[in-house]
Amino acid sequence: MAVNNPFQAYQQNSVTTASPGDLTLMLYNGSLKFIAIAKKAIQEGNVEVKNTNIQKTQNIVNELMVTLNMDLEVSKNMMALYEYMNRRLIEANIKSDIAILEEVEGYLVEFRDTWKQVIQMNRQKQHTGGQA
Repeated sequence: MAVNNPFQAYQQNSVTTASPGDLTLMLYNGSLKFIAIAKKAIQEGNVEVKNTNIQKTQNIVNELMVTLNMDLEVSKNMMALYEYMNRRLIEANIKSDIAILEEVEGYLVEFRDTWKQVIQMNRQKQHTGGQA
């Protein structure tokens, strides 16, 4: 099978070979990309692009909710925050409100940055034999 677009092949390989932690990081980054596109669409008055990208962000937040291990107390808190973000995204979509998108964006940036730190700490532990 010939690959017409090497970048697309690279992207596909990066997703299929990523660890679960890296996939979660990709989800956070994707949600932030879609919020940025939605904010720009609101400024430009492009309702269709705004709606599509807010819905993409909602789909990612829903996926993050599904992956939570509800046996952990922190997951219960994360679930409540994800549910709140989803409600705010719906509101931002209805009202075309950039400020609400920026609020959700702030949460997602914090979660992404924290998740990055967790991945880095886990990798350090693996490389030092668990003595980090």
